[in-house]
Amino acid sequence: MASAAEQLASNLNWGAIGKATELKNRLWFTIGALVVFRIGAYIPVPGVDPQALAEIFHRNSGGIAGMLDVFSGGSIGRMSILALSIMPYISASIIMQILTTVVPSLEALKKEGEAGRKKINQYTRFGTVVLAAFQAYGIAVGLEGQMASTGPVVHDPGLFFRFVTLVTLVGGTLLLMWIGEQITARGVGNGVSLIIFSGIVAALPGALVQTLELGRTGALSALFIIALGVGVVAVVAVVVFVETAQRRIVVQYPKRQVGNRMYGGEASHLPIKINTSGVIPPIFASSLLLFPATIASFQSPGNEPGWAQFIATYLSHGHPLYLLTYVLLIVFFCFFYTTVVFNPTDTADNLKKNGGFVPGIRPGKNTAEYLEYILNRLTLVGALYLSVVCILPELLIARGGVPFYFGGTSLLIVVSVTLDTVTQIQAHLLAHQYEGLIKKARLRGKGR
Repeated sequence: MASAAEQLASNLNWGAIGKATELKNRLWFTIGALVVFRIGAYIPVPGVDPQALAEIFHRNSGGIAGMLDVFSGGSIGRMSILALSIMPYISASIIMQILTTVVPSLEALKKEGEAGRKKINQYTRFGTVVLAAFQAYGIAVGLEGQMASTGPVVHDPGLFFRFVTLVTLVGGTLLLMWIGEQITARGVGNGVSLIIFSGIVAALPGALVQTLELGRTGALSALFIIALGVGVVAVVAVVVFVETAQRRIVVQYPKRQVGNRMYGGEASHLPIKINTSGVIPPIFASSLLLFPATIASFQSPGNEPGWAQFIATYLSHGHPLYLLTYVLLIVFFCFFYTTVVFNPTDTADNLKKNGGFVPGIRPGKNTAEYLEYILNRLTLVGALYLSVVCILPELLIARGGVPFYFGGTSLLIVVSVTLDTVTQIQAHLLAHQYEGLIKKARLRGKGR
């Protein structure tokens, strides 16, 4: 039997959004904040030749720059003030999350509740500034050494250009970090995720038009385009199914007698997602795998060293060695990141402290071993699922000649953020309906 809340959530009418004033304000605020992000993506960094930059970027689009350009909504290709996007903040958050499981002082700070969480967020912001400054300076130095057929990318290289670029790019990242926090507090859903989502979605209309144009000119067959569309829908359906799938472990709580009454005795469940690690493994795997290709692409044509030629030959998109390495890295990061975000021992201890136990399993060590056994099996399934979702686009790009970067990581982010946003909207609608019921009950009580 479903609970009353689940029944009410399943009967929600999306037309009720018009009646929920607070939800409408949150939606409009979210849309407005994302519009500001998209406007900033077209404001260029001073001192950069856009034509020369476009030529250089097109030459190096197969490396890590191409992947980051998808996440930033094209900001890197245009070298806008938001070229670093929100990625330094995400990297700092992941680093802090890993450190809280390794450094005892940070682990103790994490357990202090709201005060500890605010302190960790403050450290994350400081880390964001450091990472953004390091990346911005590297970009400035890298741009000064680039030469296109139309001339140098930077008109007036030097210390002043590096300083302006560093301040501009770091300021853009901090602006996006602030916008993301405002969307989380005053909008709908996770602000950082919505910023990445809007950047990815912004490139889809142009990619669709480019694909249809290739079909019109005969470069791609109509049958292939139809099959591609059906395949995208099928993959999205699989991603939605797996991302919402859970293994529910039954947890029983014993009965307690307080006076003449019996309390407790109810059964609950501990949900464990199949894909516990989310989109982190594909992002890390892609970054590590594309980093050598990015370094090799900056070598002078015709004078590449042996290692650069090896990378260009065997670690290019669609090559068997590239695909095998990609899968192995995804599997590794799936297990690594799952151990960071889910600790079976702590979970078993919390269940034991609250009097809960898994039927047929002794509390404590045996419960932790049982949870670890289930988690390892689910992680293996999740790793294989992520590998398939990420390998299929690579094969389409290399073998099918798909003209746009249809990345598995991008698809996972779009679907995950969409599901999370829909859940947030449903939660607001549910709260609005509950408020209406409470007001009606109060009015009826006063009428009596």
